[in-house]
Amino acid sequence: MADEVSSELKQKVIDYLKTVSKAKNKEVAHELGIDKHLVDKAISELSKEGKIEYLYLGASFIKLKDV
Repeated sequence: MADEVSSELKQKVIDYLKTVSKAKNKEVAHELGIDKHLVDKAISELSKEGKIEYLYLGASFIKLKDV
């Protein structure tokens, strides 16, 4: 198994985030029906790519970065 997450999974995460203002990683994993570990990796990569950002509002959330 490759270390890098598939671009298809990353696109699914982005598409989901377009439908909500913010989400927790576990919510994204649940909605996509994908193992949270894989979603965490995809989110981490998307953050490094500057496509999403983390919000800390008493708990950690993610959202699409404002363009």
